[in-house]
Amino acid sequence: MSSRRRFLLLGAAVAGGSLAAAPPVAADISSSLGRLLGRDRYRWLVGDHHTHTQYSYDAMYTVDNVVTGARRYGTDWLVITDHGYPAHEKSSVEPTSADIRAARRAHPDILLWQGIEWNVPGAEHATVFFAPGSSEASLLRTFERTHDSRLTDTGSGSPANEARALSALQWLRSNTHDPIVVVNHPSRNGRVAPHELRAMRDTGLVIGMEGAPGAQADGFPKPNGNGGARGGYVNNPGADSWPNYPAAAYRTHGGFDWMTATLGGVWDSLLAEGKGFWITSNSDSHYNRGSHLVRPAVENGYYDRTGKYPDPVNSGVPQLLAPYADFYPGEFSRTYVGATSRTHAAVSAGLRSGRVWVSHGGLLDGLEVGAYGDGQSAGLGSRLRVRRGSSVTVVIAACLATRPNSSGSIPRLRRLDLIQGPVTGPADPDTASVQGVRVAESFEPNRWWPGHTVLFQHTFRNVRAPFYTRLRGTDGNRHTPGGLDPIPDIIGDSDPFKDLWCYTNPVFVDVW
Repeated sequence: MSSRRRFLLLGAAVAGGSLAAAPPVAADISSSLGRLLGRDRYRWLVGDHHTHTQYSYDAMYTVDNVVTGARRYGTDWLVITDHGYPAHEKSSVEPTSADIRAARRAHPDILLWQGIEWNVPGAEHATVFFAPGSSEASLLRTFERTHDSRLTDTGSGSPANEARALSALQWLRSNTHDPIVVVNHPSRNGRVAPHELRAMRDTGLVIGMEGAPGAQADGFPKPNGNGGARGGYVNNPGADSWPNYPAAAYRTHGGFDWMTATLGGVWDSLLAEGKGFWITSNSDSHYNRGSHLVRPAVENGYYDRTGKYPDPVNSGVPQLLAPYADFYPGEFSRTYVGATSRTHAAVSAGLRSGRVWVSHGGLLDGLEVGAYGDGQSAGLGSRLRVRRGSSVTVVIAACLATRPNSSGSIPRLRRLDLIQGPVTGPADPDTASVQGVRVAESFEPNRWWPGHTVLFQHTFRNVRAPFYTRLRGTDGNRHTPGGLDPIPDIIGDSDPFKDLWCYTNPVFVDVW
């Protein structure tokens, strides 16, 4: 069990991404934090890279419905990612583009991309998007027609199809500007093997994976007792699943993917190579719990003929049963990106650099993490280079939640875990675990005042070998007995608001 230390509780909140004036007792740490992170250097913009509209075969909202809902929950940036599908490629791409252009004019305060949920050859799904421009629709349509496994019959797991996926990424590199690819719900069906993650990562275009899937509302208990699971993680191994994944991989753990939630698991094994591979979160919005909108009845084959469903209509009644398994963007899952400006390019740069932390259910209003040593500093996704034998201090400031979430309650942060993992270098492509990952220290607020900032620091002394450090936090409702780790969510009985977590991307420490 790790040691525990109380937070310093500050009478100041995080404002504009920077720590406001602190009492004298914390002045030394506050000063360090200011030097570390650079006051006002980044603005933390909330976004969602995985959403669906009436142009998906299994969704219903208009583009404006999704954007309006996202704005209601404080979303700053958004990617529309309708499914690759024959009718979509034939009939949907250009109309979606027109609707997105209209939404950009109607909602100039939100950064909006047109992307696609790519059916990856030899694997499952991934978000694909690139810089907006006059040719974005035609490029997306060409990519879908040429490289989507539904249209090319390349979905089965095989070395040949895995090679096709890498060829598709090369096409994106050669034909689009500023492309970003994120692996979606990586463990849901066990179809993305560790070697596939590594091969895609090494192209430089696949920046990471969903640390937590969307569809979190699917975990709510259902009146008829036939519940789903957070993220739709109700599956078992199939013919194309990687055979070495355990049964636990097919369930979320505290709402997060098994690859992310397992200490020393797949994500840590990737980070142990010393290469960036970042996590995000999203809504995967198809049908949002509590929405009054319903899809009009249509005859069989309607979508296949048109590539679009009719606009939804207001039923006047909140919809709570299947298929309403999602939340609006920003309502429950929030991906915070450190951006230098409020632009598409700055958000893309923040995502690519790993300046990202993710949170569920409004567990925190703000989070700043940095490390310093030998007069140098580094934030999330960055690298700190120190001499052997030096000390490295990590400074963390967390702004406690001030607003009720969609459950009507203000979340309470119970604990933050500072995690340390070794950097051991290149690994076998199918490595799925790594030894030596540990919770270096856990911190618990001794008091809880909404809107206040809790601040702590931890020093790694006499550093002899490279490592990385990352952070997770929890409301403390569900974890291993006598331990700290999240536990598998229960199918049919996993109210997402009763088990909230947040995670950051790592800071790497290089030693010379």
